[in-house]
Amino acid sequence: MLIDAALKEWSVAVDALAEGDMMMLLRKGGIKEAQGRFSAQAENVVLFPTFEHQQPALLKPQYQAAVKPVEQGWHPRTITLKAWAAITDIFLTRDADKVAALANFHIWQPQLAQDRLRWKASQPLYVLALRTYRLAKPVELPWQASYGGCRSWITLAEPLSVSRDMPVMSDRDYQQQVGAIAAHLPG
Repeated sequence: MLIDAALKEWSVAVDALAEGDMMMLLRKGGIKEAQGRFSAQAENVVLFPTFEHQQPALLKPQYQAAVKPVEQGWHPRTITLKAWAAITDIFLTRDADKVAALANFHIWQPQLAQDRLRWKASQPLYVLALRTYRLAKPVELPWQASYGGCRSWITLAEPLSVSRDMPVMSDRDYQQQVGAIAAHLPG
């Protein structure tokens, strides 16, 4: 399968997804998205690491050392892609208690999750369940200006060939986690 859609996320979060330490993301949308609102532009996505907005204090202690703050606008000369994911479920919530109940499913401090909920308070928080797969071999891409900006989605210059050969967690474990999230966020 070829994928050219990439979902941007903090590098530390991409690593946690690629290691199977988590299987969800919390999104509201980037500043440069249509009406500043998140929308899932693809079902299968390459996980594209970003560095600019990472802050160790916003992560649970075991993930803080993985982040080295960088200046605004900084990016590496090459980007290393390690994983891709199928977005299997999208849950919406505006409830702070439900967001707090998801704390065991992600790497962020509770305050960051609540801040994401409160930002653009009239819009729901999107909780994405991602079935993540490692790439057979990491792919190095040269940085391009089109990859920059505060937005969730980018299109890769060249599609990436991916397979479902290397899931980061078993089907059973993944379905159990999705079910537990769904129990906290009933439709």
